[in-house]
Amino acid sequence: MHSDGQKAPLALKLAAGAGILFLHLPILLIFVYAFTTEEKSYQWPPPGFTTRWLGVAWDRPDVWSALGLSLKVASIATLIALVLGTLAAAAVSRSRFFGREAVSLLVILPIALPGIVTGIALRSAFNLAEIPFSFWTIVLGHATFCVVVVYNNAVARMRRTSGSLIEASYDLGADGFQTFRYVILPNIGTALLAGGMLAFALSFDEVIVTTFTAGQQQTLPIWMLEELVRPRQRPVTNVVAMVVVLVTLLPILAAYWLTRDGDTVAGSGK
Repeated sequence: MHSDGQKAPLALKLAAGAGILFLHLPILLIFVYAFTTEEKSYQWPPPGFTTRWLGVAWDRPDVWSALGLSLKVASIATLIALVLGTLAAAAVSRSRFFGREAVSLLVILPIALPGIVTGIALRSAFNLAEIPFSFWTIVLGHATFCVVVVYNNAVARMRRTSGSLIEASYDLGADGFQTFRYVILPNIGTALLAGGMLAFALSFDEVIVTTFTAGQQQTLPIWMLEELVRPRQRPVTNVVAMVVVLVTLLPILAAYWLTRDGDTVAGSGK
Protein backbone atom coordinates (compact mmCIF):
# COMPACT_ATOMS: atom_id res chain seq x y z
CA MET A 1 0.00 0.00 0.00
CA HIS A 2 1.35 3.43 -0.91
CA SER A 3 1.71 6.04 1.79
CA ASP A 4 0.11 9.44 1.33
CA GLY A 5 3.49 11.17 1.23
CA GLN A 6 5.00 8.99 -1.53
CA LYS A 7 5.74 10.75 -4.81
CA ALA A 8 3.78 9.77 -7.89
CA PRO A 9 5.67 7.95 -10.67
CA LEU A 10 6.84 10.06 -13.62
CA ALA A 11 4.55 8.19 -16.02
CA LEU A 12 1.54 9.00 -13.87
CA LYS A 13 2.52 12.69 -13.78
CA LEU A 14 2.88 12.75 -17.57
CA ALA A 15 -0.48 11.04 -18.02
CA ALA A 16 -2.14 13.56 -15.70
CA GLY A 17 -0.53 16.45 -17.56
CA ALA A 18 -1.66 15.03 -20.91
CA GLY A 19 -5.20 14.68 -19.60
CA ILE A 20 -5.25 18.29 -18.39
CA LEU A 21 -3.95 19.54 -21.76
CA PHE A 22 -6.56 17.46 -23.60
CA LEU A 23 -9.33 19.03 -21.52
CA HIS A 24 -8.18 22.64 -21.43
CA LEU A 25 -6.10 23.33 -24.54
CA PRO A 26 -9.21 23.97 -26.71
CA ILE A 27 -10.42 26.49 -24.10
CA LEU A 28 -7.07 28.27 -24.21
CA LEU A 29 -7.41 28.55 -27.99
CA ILE A 30 -10.62 30.56 -27.45
CA PHE A 31 -8.63 33.12 -25.49
CA VAL A 32 -5.95 33.26 -28.20
CA TYR A 33 -8.40 33.74 -31.08
CA ALA A 34 -10.26 36.44 -29.14
CA PHE A 35 -7.25 38.70 -29.77
CA THR A 36 -6.29 37.69 -33.33
CA THR A 37 -6.10 40.27 -36.10
CA GLU A 38 -7.66 37.86 -38.64
CA GLU A 39 -11.38 38.53 -38.97
CA LYS A 40 -12.89 35.71 -41.02
CA SER A 41 -10.82 32.57 -40.45
CA TYR A 42 -8.77 30.70 -37.89
CA GLN A 43 -5.05 30.54 -38.61
CA TRP A 44 -2.25 29.01 -36.60
CA PRO A 45 -0.13 30.70 -35.61
CA PRO A 46 -2.31 33.83 -35.57
CA PRO A 47 -0.99 36.54 -37.91
CA GLY A 48 -1.05 39.08 -35.10
CA PHE A 49 -2.80 40.18 -31.96
CA THR A 50 -5.07 43.10 -31.16
CA THR A 51 -7.50 44.18 -28.45
CA ARG A 52 -9.89 45.95 -30.82
CA TRP A 53 -12.39 43.06 -30.79
CA LEU A 54 -13.09 43.76 -27.14
CA GLY A 55 -14.38 47.19 -28.13
CA VAL A 56 -16.31 45.79 -31.08
CA ALA A 57 -18.04 43.23 -28.87
CA TRP A 58 -18.80 45.94 -26.28
CA ASP A 59 -20.57 48.04 -28.93
CA ARG A 60 -22.70 45.19 -30.34
CA PRO A 61 -26.31 45.62 -29.05
CA ASP A 62 -27.19 42.04 -30.00
CA VAL A 63 -24.51 40.77 -27.62
CA TRP A 64 -25.91 42.81 -24.73
CA SER A 65 -29.46 41.70 -25.50
CA ALA A 66 -28.49 38.02 -25.53
CA LEU A 67 -26.37 38.43 -22.39
CA GLY A 68 -29.20 40.14 -20.51
CA LEU A 69 -31.66 37.41 -21.46
CA SER A 70 -29.27 34.67 -20.34
CA LEU A 71 -28.64 36.36 -17.00
CA LYS A 72 -32.35 36.83 -16.31
CA VAL A 73 -33.23 33.26 -17.30
CA ALA A 74 -30.41 31.80 -15.22
CA SER A 75 -31.32 33.91 -12.17
CA ILE A 76 -35.01 32.99 -12.14
CA ALA A 77 -34.38 29.33 -12.99
CA THR A 78 -31.91 29.17 -10.10
CA LEU A 79 -34.43 30.68 -7.68
CA ILE A 80 -37.09 28.15 -8.74
CA ALA A 81 -34.56 25.34 -8.40
CA LEU A 82 -33.54 26.47 -4.90
CA VAL A 83 -37.14 26.38 -3.67
CA LEU A 84 -38.23 23.13 -5.33
CA GLY A 85 -34.91 21.34 -4.86
CA THR A 86 -34.78 22.17 -1.15
CA LEU A 87 -38.38 21.08 -0.56
CA ALA A 88 -37.83 17.81 -2.42
CA ALA A 89 -34.60 17.16 -0.51
CA ALA A 90 -36.33 17.80 2.81
CA ALA A 91 -39.15 15.40 1.94
CA VAL A 92 -36.84 12.62 0.82
CA SER A 93 -34.24 12.94 3.58
CA ARG A 94 -36.51 13.61 6.57
CA SER A 95 -39.58 11.51 5.80
CA ARG A 96 -40.26 7.84 5.24
CA PHE A 97 -43.08 7.00 2.84
CA PHE A 98 -43.96 4.45 0.22
CA GLY A 99 -42.11 5.13 -3.04
CA ARG A 100 -39.52 7.47 -1.54
CA GLU A 101 -36.65 6.04 -3.60
CA ALA A 102 -38.79 6.21 -6.74
CA VAL A 103 -39.45 9.89 -6.05
CA SER A 104 -35.73 10.49 -5.61
CA LEU A 105 -35.02 8.75 -8.92
CA LEU A 106 -37.68 10.79 -10.73
CA VAL A 107 -36.23 14.04 -9.38
CA ILE A 108 -32.75 13.14 -10.63
CA LEU A 109 -33.94 11.73 -13.97
CA PRO A 110 -34.00 14.99 -16.00
CA ILE A 111 -30.27 15.49 -15.63
CA ALA A 112 -29.57 11.87 -16.60
CA LEU A 113 -31.56 12.11 -19.84
CA PRO A 114 -29.92 13.50 -22.98
CA GLY A 115 -30.66 17.19 -23.37
CA ILE A 116 -32.31 16.65 -26.73
CA VAL A 117 -34.84 14.26 -25.14
CA THR A 118 -35.67 16.82 -22.47
CA GLY A 119 -35.98 19.53 -25.12
CA ILE A 120 -38.32 17.50 -27.32
CA ALA A 121 -40.44 16.52 -24.32
CA LEU A 122 -40.78 20.13 -23.17
CA ARG A 123 -41.58 21.39 -26.66
CA SER A 124 -44.26 18.73 -27.08
CA ALA A 125 -45.77 19.60 -23.70
CA PHE A 126 -45.85 23.33 -24.49
CA ASN A 127 -47.43 22.68 -27.88
CA LEU A 128 -50.04 20.35 -26.37
CA ALA A 129 -50.93 22.94 -23.73
CA GLU A 130 -50.90 25.70 -26.40
CA ILE A 131 -48.35 27.68 -24.42
CA PRO A 132 -46.53 30.18 -26.67
CA PHE A 133 -42.74 30.07 -26.58
CA SER A 134 -41.46 32.95 -24.53
CA PHE A 135 -39.08 33.96 -21.77
CA TRP A 136 -40.98 31.76 -19.30
CA THR A 137 -40.78 28.61 -21.41
CA ILE A 138 -36.99 28.99 -21.39
CA VAL A 139 -37.04 29.44 -17.61
CA LEU A 140 -39.19 26.33 -17.10
CA GLY A 141 -36.96 24.31 -19.40
CA HIS A 142 -33.81 25.32 -17.51
CA ALA A 143 -35.44 24.77 -14.12
CA THR A 144 -35.95 21.06 -14.94
CA PHE A 145 -32.23 20.31 -14.66
CA CYS A 146 -31.33 23.10 -12.22
CA VAL A 147 -33.65 21.51 -9.63
CA VAL A 148 -31.57 18.33 -9.80
CA VAL A 149 -28.32 20.14 -9.02
CA VAL A 150 -29.80 21.86 -5.96
CA TYR A 151 -31.51 18.64 -4.85
CA ASN A 152 -28.29 16.63 -5.04
CA ASN A 153 -26.43 19.11 -2.83
CA ALA A 154 -29.27 19.66 -0.37
CA VAL A 155 -30.22 16.01 0.14
CA ALA A 156 -26.60 14.98 0.74
CA ARG A 157 -26.12 17.67 3.35
CA MET A 158 -29.47 17.00 5.03
CA ARG A 159 -28.62 13.31 5.39
CA ARG A 160 -25.44 14.32 7.20
CA THR A 161 -27.32 16.64 9.57
CA SER A 162 -28.26 14.95 12.83
CA GLY A 163 -31.99 14.56 13.32
CA SER A 164 -31.51 15.07 17.06
CA LEU A 165 -30.83 18.76 16.42
CA ILE A 166 -34.26 19.18 14.86
CA GLU A 167 -35.94 17.19 17.62
CA ALA A 168 -34.17 19.31 20.25
CA SER A 169 -35.39 22.47 18.53
CA TYR A 170 -39.00 21.29 18.70
CA ASP A 171 -38.55 20.17 22.30
CA LEU A 172 -37.38 23.67 23.20
CA GLY A 173 -40.57 25.18 21.79
CA ALA A 174 -39.49 26.28 18.32
CA ASP A 175 -42.00 26.02 15.51
CA GLY A 176 -41.30 24.74 12.01
CA PHE A 177 -40.17 28.08 10.60
CA GLN A 178 -37.86 28.80 13.53
CA THR A 179 -36.36 25.33 13.29
CA PHE A 180 -35.68 25.80 9.60
CA ARG A 181 -34.20 29.27 10.08
CA TYR A 182 -31.97 28.62 13.09
CA VAL A 183 -31.14 24.90 12.81
CA ILE A 184 -31.60 23.50 9.30
CA LEU A 185 -30.58 26.50 7.18
CA PRO A 186 -27.22 27.09 8.93
CA ASN A 187 -26.37 23.43 8.36
CA ILE A 188 -27.35 23.29 4.68
CA GLY A 189 -26.62 26.92 3.73
CA THR A 190 -23.29 26.29 2.00
CA ALA A 191 -24.74 23.30 0.13
CA LEU A 192 -27.63 25.43 -1.14
CA LEU A 193 -25.26 28.21 -2.16
CA ALA A 194 -23.04 25.76 -4.00
CA GLY A 195 -26.04 24.14 -5.70
CA GLY A 196 -27.40 27.53 -6.70
CA MET A 197 -24.07 28.57 -8.20
CA LEU A 198 -23.80 25.37 -10.20
CA ALA A 199 -27.41 25.69 -11.34
CA PHE A 200 -26.78 29.26 -12.49
CA ALA A 201 -23.68 28.20 -14.43
CA LEU A 202 -25.53 25.32 -16.12
CA SER A 203 -28.48 27.52 -17.05
CA PHE A 204 -26.28 30.32 -18.35
CA ASP A 205 -24.58 28.17 -20.97
CA GLU A 206 -27.42 25.76 -21.84
CA VAL A 207 -27.92 25.30 -25.60
CA ILE A 208 -29.93 22.18 -26.40
CA VAL A 209 -32.96 22.66 -24.15
CA THR A 210 -32.99 26.37 -25.02
CA THR A 211 -33.14 25.57 -28.72
CA PHE A 212 -36.42 23.71 -28.23
CA THR A 213 -38.04 26.19 -25.82
CA ALA A 214 -36.86 29.66 -26.87
CA GLY A 215 -38.89 30.31 -29.98
CA GLN A 216 -37.45 33.43 -31.64
CA GLN A 217 -35.51 34.61 -28.59
CA GLN A 218 -31.74 34.39 -28.37
CA THR A 219 -29.85 33.59 -25.22
CA LEU A 220 -26.10 34.13 -25.34
CA PRO A 221 -25.21 30.50 -26.21
CA ILE A 222 -27.80 30.50 -29.02
CA TRP A 223 -26.38 33.79 -30.31
CA MET A 224 -22.89 32.29 -30.31
CA LEU A 225 -24.08 29.19 -32.17
CA GLU A 226 -25.72 31.26 -34.90
CA GLU A 227 -22.64 33.48 -35.18
CA LEU A 228 -20.49 30.41 -35.79
CA VAL A 229 -22.88 29.12 -38.47
CA ARG A 230 -23.15 32.50 -40.22
CA PRO A 231 -20.06 34.38 -39.07
CA ARG A 232 -19.63 38.12 -39.48
CA GLN A 233 -16.75 38.77 -37.11
CA ARG A 234 -15.34 35.51 -35.76
CA PRO A 235 -13.13 37.12 -33.10
CA VAL A 236 -16.20 38.75 -31.53
CA THR A 237 -17.66 35.28 -30.99
CA ASN A 238 -14.45 34.23 -29.27
CA VAL A 239 -14.51 37.33 -27.08
CA VAL A 240 -18.04 36.46 -25.98
CA ALA A 241 -17.03 32.82 -25.46
CA MET A 242 -14.16 34.01 -23.28
CA VAL A 243 -16.62 35.99 -21.16
CA VAL A 244 -18.89 32.93 -20.86
CA VAL A 245 -15.95 30.82 -19.67
CA LEU A 246 -15.12 33.37 -16.98
CA VAL A 247 -18.75 33.85 -15.93
CA THR A 248 -19.37 30.11 -15.55
CA LEU A 249 -15.94 29.35 -14.05
CA LEU A 250 -16.32 31.66 -11.06
CA PRO A 251 -19.49 30.09 -9.58
CA ILE A 252 -18.14 26.59 -10.20
CA LEU A 253 -14.92 27.41 -8.35
CA ALA A 254 -16.92 29.00 -5.55
CA ALA A 255 -19.17 25.93 -5.31
CA TYR A 256 -16.12 23.67 -5.17
CA TRP A 257 -14.58 25.78 -2.42
CA LEU A 258 -17.78 25.74 -0.37
CA THR A 259 -18.18 21.95 -0.57
CA ARG A 260 -14.51 20.93 -0.45
CA ASP A 261 -14.83 19.65 3.11
CA GLY A 262 -17.56 17.11 2.37
CA ASP A 263 -16.83 14.18 0.12
CA THR A 264 -20.48 13.12 0.13
CA VAL A 265 -21.88 16.44 -0.98
CA ALA A 266 -23.06 16.04 -4.52
CA GLY A 267 -22.10 18.70 -7.02
CA SER A 268 -22.91 16.92 -10.24
CA GLY A 269 -22.76 18.84 -13.52
CA LYS A 270 -24.92 18.30 -16.56
